[in-house]
Amino acid sequence: MTQATDILPKTRLVDLSHHRKDFPILSTTVRGNPLVYLDNGATTQKPAIVIETIENFYRRHNANIHRGVYSLSQEATDAYEWARRRIAQFINAAENEVVFTRGTTESINLVAASWGRANLKAGDEIILTALEHHSNIVPWQLVAEATGAVIRVIPVNDAGELLLDEYEKLLSPRTKMVAVGHVSNSLGTINDVARIIAKAHAAGALTLIDGAQWVAHHATDVQKLDCDFYAFSGHKLFGPTGIGVLFGKCKHLEKMPPYQGGGDMIESVSFQKTLYAKPPSRFEAGTPNIAGAIGLAAAIDYVSSVGFDQIEPYESDLLAYATEQVARVPGLRIIGAARSKATVISFVLEDPVVPMLQIGMELDHDGIAVRTGHHCCQPLMDRMNVPGTSRISMAFYNTRGDIDAAVASLQRIVKDARAAQPAVAKTPLETKGELPYPQALADSVSSAGDALAEDFEMLEDREAKNEYVLEMGAKLPNSFAVLKKVTPRVVGCMSEVYLVARRKPGTKDVLEFIADADAPIVRGLISVLQGLFSGQRVGEILAYDVEGFFRRIGLDSFISSQRRNGLAGMIYRLRQSAQAIGQTS
Repeated sequence: MTQATDILPKTRLVDLSHHRKDFPILSTTVRGNPLVYLDNGATTQKPAIVIETIENFYRRHNANIHRGVYSLSQEATDAYEWARRRIAQFINAAENEVVFTRGTTESINLVAASWGRANLKAGDEIILTALEHHSNIVPWQLVAEATGAVIRVIPVNDAGELLLDEYEKLLSPRTKMVAVGHVSNSLGTINDVARIIAKAHAAGALTLIDGAQWVAHHATDVQKLDCDFYAFSGHKLFGPTGIGVLFGKCKHLEKMPPYQGGGDMIESVSFQKTLYAKPPSRFEAGTPNIAGAIGLAAAIDYVSSVGFDQIEPYESDLLAYATEQVARVPGLRIIGAARSKATVISFVLEDPVVPMLQIGMELDHDGIAVRTGHHCCQPLMDRMNVPGTSRISMAFYNTRGDIDAAVASLQRIVKDARAAQPAVAKTPLETKGELPYPQALADSVSSAGDALAEDFEMLEDREAKNEYVLEMGAKLPNSFAVLKKVTPRVVGCMSEVYLVARRKPGTKDVLEFIADADAPIVRGLISVLQGLFSGQRVGEILAYDVEGFFRRIGLDSFISSQRRNGLAGMIYRLRQSAQAIGQTS
């Protein structure tokens, strides 16, 4: 029998798994199982040398910088500025072009607030992409609101790739900034930033690249890219949290006003006038994260010793193996199939539907750490027509064994979910006893949806919509105890939810259902679903764009992602029932 490890070519790359011993946390256990850490897109683990470097600073050299004439202060200052030189070398920049920040988010906010407020005016345009993390959307929205600038968005195709022909159409003399992620944190798409930068410059615009998901996996050369700004975080590069870098071309930094005011960013201060320091000090107000900068430099030394010439082919091989194995899980659909991709696999379980929250929790029980949710990319999730995904993200210390463990757990999750689902195709979908099945609110699903949507659209804000749903739930007949006895719990809900569906007596293809839950807001959601589907023909139910309906009423504004998972479980159960009725009518 062919083994999973026999599928890929026999020629093996350099095995980097021996570096696992350098990361203390990777030898720990979670819930009695060896830790399988597959959430590197959120943060990477730290090698012992980084931990020891930070500890050594605090034990032997801790002092404030740039201020003291005593030895400890001089030692701390030298170490901090050495870290700046090391980072500049790492990205091929000049020392005075490296600004220390708290991370990618602050780096982008710095540029948006400082450069943006000084240079943008009403009618100017900022180009972003549909792939962006919220940290490369919201700062630009803030500055656009303040200046009257307009945001344009590069669309993506179904594979999660940027439509660069459409990008070129967006460029105009009004374009002042193009801000793009080097790698999508949620799908792993690697963008052709060199082309994006060149086209932006040809149009007279500046560029900012979010390199948070790039720098730990590939060599970075800001001069070769010719970007105007480049931002990344230390904690995604095997370094400490709370430290990040903004590269900015000196000619831009020198013209930008300070982002924050305080100590160490001034030449002189009087109540009449303050003279600001030259970059990068101008943008580093207050006592910085000295230990963090030194720890980041140690992380860069470490990853450089491993070598990107070793890391890149190893991770490419691991991604190919992981993609093939994950795709074999029954009912699993990978979201995003870019031709150029980093070590990220985003997926949903659709047959049966297993909500993201449940996937994450059940994997954790097996010691496997993955990320679930919208990954701070809600516009992209809307584009891909999913509320969110489960995400595996890998680093060079991961192995095929890690992938095999995750796949085995996913297969168990699917098996358990299928066993918990009612055998709707083999039962008449009838229940004993009298239950208060609701009547149809309208003569078609679309009419019912329009009527409900109009009710929600009359409500002014989030609180009003939430209160309306709670009021609907309060009117739902109490059938919880009865339903709990006759039907399995709906999979994926935070609350206990029970649902029974049947063919309406005297009809061939009309579904009606009753459900109840132990949470008031969920009871309200049940009432909404009953208003849409109960008493309607199964063909209309299966064809109806229920996700579009919930977008129309602004569900995300007043329902948490966890509640959305439970809602997805109820909708899946209803569609199962509708399919079963359709097959037997």
